Amino acid sequence: MLAGSRAFSGYSVDDVGTVRDFYSRTLGLDVGEDHGMLKLNLAGGGQVLLYPKGPAHVPATFTVLNFPVPDVDSAVEALARVGVAFEHYEGTPAETDDKGIFRGGGPLIAWFKDPAGNVLSVVQE
Repeated sequence: MLAGSRAFSGYSVDDVGTVRDFYSRTLGLDVGEDHGMLKLNLAGGGQVLLYPKGPAHVPATFTVLNFPVPDVDSAVEALARVGVAFEHYEGTPAETDDKGIFRGGGPLIAWFKDPAGNVLSVVQE
């Protein structure tokens, strides 16, 4: 029934202006705005809707958006140069190294947060 639908995902943010700058300027994504909401236009034609919740916003405690990259180490270094801070998980099954990269099996992955506190990642293809 919905196989032909151009589905999209979405999540909330507290401040559309701050988040718009992060996604467009810091991450370099194509970001549109419509009716006070942001649309992230992703490679391959996908879209993600970011909607404002103001002070009622509660950041996601799980990864809401993954960016596949050919080389996680290079992506982490490039993002760190523009001010992105990576999460560090110590003493957990997802323990990360000094750069914030998980190397414990499976694909290499590094997590970071947007200004609204939502968890994003770069993950090696």
